[in-house]
Amino acid sequence: MDISKFTDFRTKVNENISKVIVGKEDKIDKIIVAFICSGHVLLEDVPGLGKTKLSNSLSKTLDCSFNRIQFTPDLLPSDLTGIYYYNQKTLDFEFKKGPLLSQIILADEINRATPRTQSALLECMEERQLTVEGNTIPLQKPFFVIGTQNPVEQFGTFPLPEAQLDRFFIRLSMGYPNFNEEKIMLERYRLEDPLETLESVVTMQEIEYVQSNYNKVFISPQIVEYLLTIISETRKSSNIELGCSPRASLALMKASQAHAAIMGRDYVIPEDVKAMAVHVLSHRLILKNDMSIGVDASEKAIQDILSSINTPLEEI
Repeated sequence: MDISKFTDFRTKVNENISKVIVGKEDKIDKIIVAFICSGHVLLEDVPGLGKTKLSNSLSKTLDCSFNRIQFTPDLLPSDLTGIYYYNQKTLDFEFKKGPLLSQIILADEINRATPRTQSALLECMEERQLTVEGNTIPLQKPFFVIGTQNPVEQFGTFPLPEAQLDRFFIRLSMGYPNFNEEKIMLERYRLEDPLETLESVVTMQEIEYVQSNYNKVFISPQIVEYLLTIISETRKSSNIELGCSPRASLALMKASQAHAAIMGRDYVIPEDVKAMAVHVLSHRLILKNDMSIGVDASEKAIQDILSSINTPLEEI
């Protein structure tokens, strides 16, 4: 395994997206980790913080096809997957592709669609295929979904059930830029939108390499035990009603391996686990005492667990 291919991939993607999105390099790193692991990202933020810009920038950077789907209560599963229709010219049924037959999907305000439509999308996320009238259609590779939710506006929404939230690899919040970052943004956008001139910087071969080889990063038994202790504590905590599933354990292990790789290491250290734990685990919890309102409470629950567990020391 050539670890330099991971660091080059991270550098090129992060620097290119940062031409459009100012001051969010750490968040972009987390999205790169999810992409390498073939996972999906849930962005919870108020409107206007650059979620659509980020998705567009990522698709251009990776030279992948992109579709934005605005989720609304009247959206049907067939609006996502496509339909078979009868063509009177050819006297045969033909398939009209839906927006899910793209490589990068922005599922905007996913919680505004009905559970039936949400399930159609989330099935594609898990199985990497869709079924239309009994015909199975494989999705393009890579297939990457960025779902968005507004954590403040709850009127007219259908919150994602816990089992469906579990399908998202990580959850992120972009957050507001600071004063200087917003000043740079205004200067950059004053004359033109930098997204219009953004070009791809990686090849499909590079994408295939990082997605196929990140799991070769070594993770020691001590790190695995540390990781599992974190997961176990989510199931024991007095503040948590429902802890993390085995899918969360696998996701945290993969995320730690990919994070180590983009940081230039072919082995996982505890800091890799800590860097990804909050983003991988926080949305998979149900908290007691109505603490589940808001992203911060669940993130704090994971941070409290991390601070309460002894970090394994490197053997000399």
